[in-house]
Amino acid sequence: MRRIVLFLGTNIAVLFLLGIVCHLLGVDQMAAAQGLGGSTGLLIYAAVFGMGGAFISLAMSKWMAKMSTGAQVIGQPANETERWLVETVRRHAQNAGIGMPEVAIYDAPEMNAFATGMTKNSALVAVSSGLLEQMDREQVAAVLGHEIGHVANGDMVTMTLIQGVLNTLVILAARIVGRLVDSWLSGGRDDNRGGSGIGYFVTVMVLQLVFGLFASMIVMAFSRWREFHADAAGAKLAGHGAMISALQRLKGDHGENTLPKTLAAFGISGPLAQGFQRLFMSHPPLDERIAALQNASPHA
Repeated sequence: MRRIVLFLGTNIAVLFLLGIVCHLLGVDQMAAAQGLGGSTGLLIYAAVFGMGGAFISLAMSKWMAKMSTGAQVIGQPANETERWLVETVRRHAQNAGIGMPEVAIYDAPEMNAFATGMTKNSALVAVSSGLLEQMDREQVAAVLGHEIGHVANGDMVTMTLIQGVLNTLVILAARIVGRLVDSWLSGGRDDNRGGSGIGYFVTVMVLQLVFGLFASMIVMAFSRWREFHADAAGAKLAGHGAMISALQRLKGDHGENTLPKTLAAFGISGPLAQGFQRLFMSHPPLDERIAALQNASPHA
């Protein structure tokens, strides 16, 4: 429940800021004055903020990941473990047909790893110190294969596109409905006042939150779906047995996930939830992922 409260609180803050920006730029006043027809400016604004914001976040993802986790990129390997880590990522990347990602280690007690980046050939793959300490090399290699699978499948870009399109629809739909509510509250009078009433503002704020929740459910559903494909990629690159073993080992990790919320969907594992909260899970339950691999494995 705490994650849902945090999600709601974050969205309220973002939507409030968006409303202030709309007011300062005169976008909402323009939409109210134009009515439902010919709101070209509103559509452009929604696309710029919805798609543009998502792709700016993607472009900054590597920098933000390094800053938020304290991940240290391995330039020149300092020890045998770092050399093995870099060479394993290099081998997986070559077999997956992508460019060599940056390889990093971040200090965290839990077993986790993530991949991010703007393109397939300029990605970052990072593993936690806890993962290196608590898994054997076969299991770590499988986790690295999983992350390389995310990169090779273009998951970061695809998620950004989905999020951008949904953001655009949320912004646009909230304002269209807001205009209808504002017109109804005013009884259809004073349509040319060149501004927007309180009904418009309140409706937009509420609907952006409500529509945003539904959009998040769609994004998280895709995130769960892509985890199965990344597991399959990890199994192909490192072996079915190794990938299954790595997921089984993750089941014993009951520590707190220290990955920032913006990176949680890109980790090898995510927090569990029950009931309604399952709709906001970025990862399927590990038992379901293990079962999927066992059913697909020729040695299951």
